Amino acid sequence: MNKIPLTIAGAEKLREELHRLKAVERPSVIAAIAEARSHGDLSENAEYDAAKERQGFIEGRIMEVEGKLSHAQIIDPRLLDADGRCVFASTVELEDLESGQVVTYQIVGEDEADIKAGKISVSSPIARALIGKYAGDIAEVLAPGGVREYEILDVRYE
Repeated sequence: MNKIPLTIAGAEKLREELHRLKAVERPSVIAAIAEARSHGDLSENAEYDAAKERQGFIEGRIMEVEGKLSHAQIIDPRLLDADGRCVFASTVELEDLESGQVVTYQIVGEDEADIKAGKISVSSPIARALIGKYAGDIAEVLAPGGVREYEILDVRYE
């Protein structure tokens, strides 16, 4: 499996989720299954079916998070030496050339992406257009409404 790029914050968030799944969710669903079993006939027990389904989801998510963490390549943006280029984990300030709106995004891994928090996935169209560019460059992004142009105002590693 390929390395999965994560920022330090993204890796910590996954570790916290894994801990919660193992320490809280898993014991809770095991107790729910035991409770549902105590009600007798399992063939007509909706509580049991729901608890088993929830257990399957939790176990699947635990495996998924463990896999991502075991293949993670954790990148500290403060240690990057990219000579001002847009790279994974960098924070980029952009100006939409059509509207003049200025936005700031950090390029992060897919699991970390949260547009409301200013974090865009490295695989998103805008991040792909930014990677490798410098402050002052123009990035053309193919958006659903057509091509949008953004001027890169600043690239930071924070």
